[in-house]
Amino acid sequence: MIQRTAALIEARLVDSPDGNGHADDQSWQKLLSGSITSPDTLLRRLDLDPAQWRKGADLGHQLFAIRVPEPYAGRMEPGNPQDPLLRQVLPTNEEGLSLPGYLTDPLEEADSIATTGLIRKYQSRALLMVTGQCAINCRYCFRRHFPYDEHRLTPEDRTRILEFLASDPDINEVILSGGDPLVASDRLLSYWANSIAEIPHIRRLRIHTRLPVVIPQRITPTLLETLSASRLQSVMVLHINHANELDEQVKAAMTRLRDAGVTLLNQSVILRGINDDADTLAALSERLFECHILPYYLHAFDPVAGAHHFAVSDPQARDIVKQLMAKLPGFLVPRLVREVPDRPGKTPIDLFA
Repeated sequence: MIQRTAALIEARLVDSPDGNGHADDQSWQKLLSGSITSPDTLLRRLDLDPAQWRKGADLGHQLFAIRVPEPYAGRMEPGNPQDPLLRQVLPTNEEGLSLPGYLTDPLEEADSIATTGLIRKYQSRALLMVTGQCAINCRYCFRRHFPYDEHRLTPEDRTRILEFLASDPDINEVILSGGDPLVASDRLLSYWANSIAEIPHIRRLRIHTRLPVVIPQRITPTLLETLSASRLQSVMVLHINHANELDEQVKAAMTRLRDAGVTLLNQSVILRGINDDADTLAALSERLFECHILPYYLHAFDPVAGAHHFAVSDPQARDIVKQLMAKLPGFLVPRLVREVPDRPGKTPIDLFA
């Protein structure tokens, strides 16, 4: 049944500009294709002198290309080189430094690949890499060195993934990841959602994405219909690090998702110079809740090569979360965790160690 359904849906996947022929997809895909892809363009967009910042930005850009959609750039403060959104995406010369302990695969994901495009680290969950593309290239990304070209999915790979999921009754949740899974067309996402829903022991479909934050137009009626019609419980985990990322367009997109029955959670990364103080993170939690999103995880920094300048020490992170506990109700305090290779889940960082 799985192979037959997958083949039928696969046959309907077409290489059209929007992946499904619906006009509602054109807006987000045009915004995505029109993303800023050079440091000079971003600096000029923000009234910053390229001559002052170009040298460092060009070096980092050569190592990990810049990509910033216009809706996200539009939330940055012109003339402010310390803008917390700009700092997340502007390359620097520090990215070229090599430091002990900073790795290209800090989570050792290469050891957990079950089949092409599928990572199996945890007993009850499997992570499906729908695409290697992202809507925005965050400078601290723990997968900035991941060999995505080796995990481009062919129709045969998709069938193998579904067979693997169907063969293991311990798996009750599939996580769509990447890259960013919402870079894929609505038609392809529908294929995955419908095919996975046919596997009886799978209960939940989780989507890890930043795209609705950087391009809120991505939340189309077609996508909402796919998620609301599925028998699977739908969970969307956003990645938001600062309250300034949440404008009214993002809030409207989150409202549509909530109304479609999607559970909305957020995971942040604690980043030096961006959100490494309690007031900033408290403002983020309050704004998240206004946008119908519950704070979920606050990740201690993954030691990925090229991003050491964002690292915050564990003692400082503990102190910040203790302050958050005094400022916020418990349901708005994210759990401070670290991902440690070979452990059965996220590792909580003991606040009172």
